[in-house]
Amino acid sequence: MSLKNCKIFSGSSNPKLTSRICAELGVPMGKVKLSRFKSGEIYCLYEESVRNCDVFLVQTFSHPVNEHLVELLIMIDAAKRASARTINLVVPYYGYSRQERKAAPREPISAKLLADLLTTAGASRVITIDLHAPAIQGFFNIPVDHLTALDLISDYIRSKNIPDPVVVSPDAGRATTAENLANILHAPFAIMIKKRYAHNEATITHVIGDVEGRTPIIIEDMIDSGGTIVKVVEGLKERGAKDCYICATHPVFSGNALERLDHSSIKEVVITDSIAIPEEHPPRFTVLSLAHLFSDAIRIIMEGGSISTLFKYGGV
Repeated sequence: MSLKNCKIFSGSSNPKLTSRICAELGVPMGKVKLSRFKSGEIYCLYEESVRNCDVFLVQTFSHPVNEHLVELLIMIDAAKRASARTINLVVPYYGYSRQERKAAPREPISAKLLADLLTTAGASRVITIDLHAPAIQGFFNIPVDHLTALDLISDYIRSKNIPDPVVVSPDAGRATTAENLANILHAPFAIMIKKRYAHNEATITHVIGDVEGRTPIIIEDMIDSGGTIVKVVEGLKERGAKDCYICATHPVFSGNALERLDHSSIKEVVITDSIAIPEEHPPRFTVLSLAHLFSDAIRIIMEGGSISTLFKYGGV
């Protein structure tokens, strides 16, 4: 099957990424009118036919997350009512992914609620990358193609030829990813043990592994406020490590995270364009584009191939 029946539309969260995906595929970006009524309600109108088309909607759940979520739900509904054959969601950053389980009594499992909302609205498939908890794939009863930016990040880090590297997991939850990166780079790895007092507030209590005299490469799935990462960096410096490299797929960057991460002990922050960050960002930030990965995934889906061929070092 060719890309003839494939139409790609962008929500308002990250049109630049959508434009790059379309350029990689050699297809024009679909025309859709998205606006707000004076009451704040969202209006959507597809300005071209989508009847019997495989529609791909690109929307990342960046700030304001709830606005972008409702906009996507309305785009799905409009495409469904316009007789689209399939409605495929490209969601680079899946919001609410940290609320994937009950950590206390009477809490919601918001990541599951989101999956139900998207499926009920009419989504046929979800394509996402580096979910905070891979088990979220099981919250959907439709196909989920879970990509990873590990190849992209590891290729970039390898090209830097960093002397005496040590891959650092900022907590036990990222240990598997850190171990995978350490194996790719043929480097040792270390784990930080942190105590979390509240949301976005943690302190480092122990470091398991040798970091003295080495260059830490800290790997995360996302950076939110940046507070924990800065504490990790300072904890490593106290233990004799050199300036750090930070790698993360999703630059959520709440509040003054950009300024906080422009830190003298951080050599470089390597992130992707899963969430758009301001054009005027400090030079220590390097943005790697996911457009090639998502465009390859779309092409494979349209041609009926295997998504696993996209992963050099095994998928997630």
